Amino acid sequence: MKALVLSSGGVDSTTCVALAVSEYGKENVVSLSITYGQKHSKEIQSANAVAEYYGIEHILLDLSEMFKFSDCSLLNHSDNEIPHESYDSQIQKTNGSPVSTYVPFRNGLFISSASAIAISKNCGVIYYGAHSDDSAGSAYPDCSPEFNKAMGDAVYIGSGKQLKIVAPFVNLTKKDVVKKGLELNAPYHLTWSCYEGGDKQCGKCGTCIDRKKAFEENGVKDPVEYSE
Repeated sequence: MKALVLSSGGVDSTTCVALAVSEYGKENVVSLSITYGQKHSKEIQSANAVAEYYGIEHILLDLSEMFKFSDCSLLNHSDNEIPHESYDSQIQKTNGSPVSTYVPFRNGLFISSASAIAISKNCGVIYYGAHSDDSAGSAYPDCSPEFNKAMGDAVYIGSGKQLKIVAPFVNLTKKDVVKKGLELNAPYHLTWSCYEGGDKQCGKCGTCIDRKKAFEENGVKDPVEYSE
C-alpha cells in the first residue's frame, strides 16, 4: 500500500512523514504540501527539505484562492496581528469560538484535495498530524476526533472504500507527538512551526509556545533556533 502525508513542514506532519516511511517504506510514501495564502513560505521550504531528507515524492498544491475572503491573521492579505500568547490564553478570550489563527475549514479542504490526489496516485491511506492540544477548547475544531471521524467516513464512502484517513495523534498531546518523533529519529532540525516568517522562529506565537513546551516536557533540546 502507498500512503500520502499532508506535510506542512512542522513537527506534527513531519512526525507523520517519519511514521509513514517507517510503516510503508520511502518508495511508498508521497508528501503533499498546500499553500493557502499564508504570510511566509518557510513551512513549505521545510516540507520540501523533509521530503528530500527521506527521498520521497513531494507535491505542492495552491489553494490560496479558497481563502481570499477570510481575514484570518495567518493570511498575507490580513492586517490582523498574530497573537503572541499561548492557545490557552487565546481560548479564554474567544468564548468557545476558534482562535484568530484558525483558517476556515482548512483541514477539510486539505483532506478533500489530498483524497483526490491520493486516489489518482494509488494511495490507500492519508496521514495528517492533528493532535488533541490543537482541538482543545475548539481552538482548531478541524483537528478534533469528531471532525476526523466524520471526514474519515466521508472519504472512505466517497472513494468507493478505497481510501482511509489516519490521524495517528488525534487523541495525543504535542508532548506525545514529539516523543514518537524522537523514537523515529524525525528530522526536527529541518522543521518550521512559527506563524511568523523571520530568520528564526519567534518563540512567542501559540505554535512556538506549544512546540517549545513539548520538547521541554520530553527533556530534550529543540534543535531549531528562536528569536527569544
